[in-house]
Amino acid sequence: MKDPDFEKVAESRWVPFDAPSLIGKSLRFVSGDPEGERFRMRYFRDENQALVALAWFGPETEGPPGHAHGGAMAAVLDEVLGLAAWAAGHPIVVGNINIHFRRLLPLQMVARVETQIVSAKGRKVLVRGRLTDGGEAVYAEADCLCVTILR
Repeated sequence: MKDPDFEKVAESRWVPFDAPSLIGKSLRFVSGDPEGERFRMRYFRDENQALVALAWFGPETEGPPGHAHGGAMAAVLDEVLGLAAWAAGHPIVVGNINIHFRRLLPLQMVARVETQIVSAKGRKVLVRGRLTDGGEAVYAEADCLCVTILR
C-alpha cells in the first residue's frame, strides 16, 4: 500500500507540532500506530497558532464500502479537538462532543481537521472543528465541550 503524502497536503506556512511530547502515551487510540492500516496522523500549528491535523483513514476504518466509518471520523475529531485544547494550555478531558456528519469520506485520502478555541470560561473550554478535504468538501463538523482537569 502506498504511504499517504502528508507533505503534499500540508501548507508551507504550517509548523509541525509534536503532539506526543505534550500528551505522552495517552495519545494512542488514534495516533498510536504511525505505520498502521487504521489511522495515520500529522499535527501542525497554523499561522494563528491553532492546531491543524492531517488524518489518513486507512482500510481498517471502513464503514460504508470505500468510505470511513462514522465512528472512525468521530474518534479523529475527539482526539484532535481535545488536543487543540491541550495545545492552547488547557489540560482537559472531553465532556461532550456533538458531531454533524455532512458527507461520506473516501478511504485512503488525507483529510484536514481544522480547530478553533471558541471560549474558555471557568473549567469549560469550547472547541470547534471541521473535517475537510482542505477545500470545499466538509465531511463533518463538531463542537466539543471540554472540562479542565483539577490538579
